[in-house]
Amino acid sequence: MDRNEIVKAVNSIFIERFELEESELTPEKNIIEDLQLDSLDIVDMIVGLQQKFGIVLRDNPEIRNARTLGDVYDLFEKLANEHPEIAEHFK
Repeated sequence: MDRNEIVKAVNSIFIERFELEESELTPEKNIIEDLQLDSLDIVDMIVGLQQKFGIVLRDNPEIRNARTLGDVYDLFEKLANEHPEIAEHFK
C-alpha cells in the first residue's frame, strides 16, 4: 500500500462521516481547529479508521496524539509497513 492509497482511504472516512470536501483534506489541516471535529467526532473517526483498516486503535497512543491529517497519514503508513495485512482491505 503506497502513501496515495493511504491518503485516499483515510480521507474517505472524513468525507463519509463528516461530509467534508476532499479539497479540504490536506496534510497540514488540524483535525480539531481546521476541520472542526469535536471529541465525539474524534471517537467516530477512530471507529471509522478501525473499520476501514481492520485494526484496533483505541489503545494506540499515536492516534490519540494525532493533531493533523498528516499525522494520521504517517501513522497508517507506519502501520501498513508493520502489518502488511492492512493492504488486504483495499483489494
